[in-house]
Amino acid sequence: MPDARRNADPTPGGHPPADLLYVPVRPQRRCCVTCFFRTPSGRRTAVAFTSCARLLAALGQDHPWTRLSVTALRALTAPLGCTTITVDPQVAVHPGASRTPRPGPGTSLLPGARAN
Repeated sequence: MPDARRNADPTPGGHPPADLLYVPVRPQRRCCVTCFFRTPSGRRTAVAFTSCARLLAALGQDHPWTRLSVTALRALTAPLGCTTITVDPQVAVHPGASRTPRPGPGTSLLPGARAN
């Protein structure tokens, strides 16, 4: 399986299109799938970041990602009932946590949110 974090330049010999976002994924068998989260109100949301640095700061240095346009991300998530995309969310730790914010049990991307 190709390393989703190490995407090559998506356009031959040129700069990547400006509308591409960094989208967290998780490996599953021979492919990667988009990660979904929940907003504080409980609604499913796809998450994307405007820079690799923002994604890695929020999700950790080893989190896999891929580059997708908003149009492609919507096309992937809409058939699954997810019509919301949250761009550049901040990590939030549930009350009482005293460690550095990092996704996993007890943490989420949005205040009150939980990974799905």
